[in-house]
Amino acid sequence: MNNRLILFFCLALIFSTTNTFAQLSKQEKKEWKKKAKEFSKNPANLKSLTEEKAAAESQVASLNQKLTQLQSSVSDKDARLAELEDQLSQTRAQLTTAKAELTQLKETPVINPMDFSKGVVFKVQIGAFKNKDLAKYFENNPNFGGEVKEGEPQKITIGIFRDYWEADTFKKYMREMGVKDAWIVPYRDGQRVEIKDVLEGVVGDKPAEGTN
Repeated sequence: MNNRLILFFCLALIFSTTNTFAQLSKQEKKEWKKKAKEFSKNPANLKSLTEEKAAAESQVASLNQKLTQLQSSVSDKDARLAELEDQLSQTRAQLTTAKAELTQLKETPVINPMDFSKGVVFKVQIGAFKNKDLAKYFENNPNFGGEVKEGEPQKITIGIFRDYWEADTFKKYMREMGVKDAWIVPYRDGQRVEIKDVLEGVVGDKPAEGTN
């Protein structure tokens, strides 16, 4: 009876694991029945086979678990890689912007604030003199200068300013000190110009210098 139960168990085990018994040929069925009889005569082999199957299934489960962990790790690394690629893209965009700004800075002429021969500046004229030649004092002294034209009085200026209102304040100091004819004269790139040409929209409705 026990041998029959073992034989039945062997056949059930074989059929359940293969699930293909119905598709076997007659010769294959005979071979498997023969193996089942062998197992019924030697239960230890069946036990060993069963334990090996259980061990194999356990190993497969462990490998599946490791595979799941590896897949999760790969997913995390893919996410991190995507994040790094995004940061790299942003860095490249910032670098491109910085290069463009640097190129623009290189192309933009730099005006030395102490080079008053360029741009618009304002001076305070304190008078015009016929018999006083002060031209020798003009050289290397940007705060003291004037205009010398043949047949005309020599025009003397004091101070040089980039800001009109600073020049205006200095002009008022000169007048308070007794230089009543002090007034502002503008220059563009070293050439004297009309005040309206450089201060339109800045001075507003104030009277043009030289009329008061």
